[in-house]
Amino acid sequence: MTIQRALTIAGSAARGGAGIQADLKTFQEFDVFGTTAVTAIVARNPRTGQGIFPQSWDAIEAQLVTIEKDIGVDALKTGMLFTKEIIENVAYWIKQTAIQNIVVDPVMIGKMGSALVKEDAMESMKNQLIPLATLITPNMPEASYLLGGTELNTVEDLKEAARHLMKLGSQYVLVKGGRLTGPAIDVLCDGQQFYLLEAPRIDTIHTNGAGCSYSAAITAGLAKGQNVPEAVMEAKKFITAGIRYSLTFKAGVGPTYHAAYGKYDETDCKVTIEQM
Repeated sequence: MTIQRALTIAGSAARGGAGIQADLKTFQEFDVFGTTAVTAIVARNPRTGQGIFPQSWDAIEAQLVTIEKDIGVDALKTGMLFTKEIIENVAYWIKQTAIQNIVVDPVMIGKMGSALVKEDAMESMKNQLIPLATLITPNMPEASYLLGGTELNTVEDLKEAARHLMKLGSQYVLVKGGRLTGPAIDVLCDGQQFYLLEAPRIDTIHTNGAGCSYSAAITAGLAKGQNVPEAVMEAKKFITAGIRYSLTFKAGVGPTYHAAYGKYDETDCKVTIEQM
């Protein structure tokens, strides 16, 4: 039996709804074999405080070399890399491989506004990692930061942001409009046209891990041979269903429900194509 392989290079989230835990759940739902290189351990609670524990590059490299040598990679995604050293070394490692499908989720700012990357690492993200990407998937605050603080408030703003973000060197840009009002509209750009992906907005705060899961679903689609627009459209349906059936536990923002995959209809991703 053969199966496609997807790698996530990201942080481990103790709550299980984001980071590599979300990525592995997503890969399983899409029937790809998931592997992981853990860049940091994230565990936040009132007793021990805000805890981000980055791993050494030696530890990360050992994971990557093991995966490449023993398993192989059909597509990969990066999530929380956190430090300049990790970003630069991951970029260098990718350059040494023959991996073609690379999704960069430029994890910088969490849903509650918390910084998920050190300040001195931002430029390395822009200049060394993003140019290697098949696709980048910033949310609105991340897109704004990458563009030097440009304010984003409308779908037209997302389109303009995507147009300018293409200049950083990725093949495609997906700007996610999760913080807009009205329908949930994301903008995918390939440098020639915009794909406006629209889904119903689900009235819930429980969206922990939505961005991680969305990019992981795209990565799985690419691993299975879909082109970028096809992978993004399927991932949009997947994450909309996951948010619709999101979970709540004892405290905090609850996660999306990955096993909701399949509980959607075509209204969960209506696509409009516009020329640039």
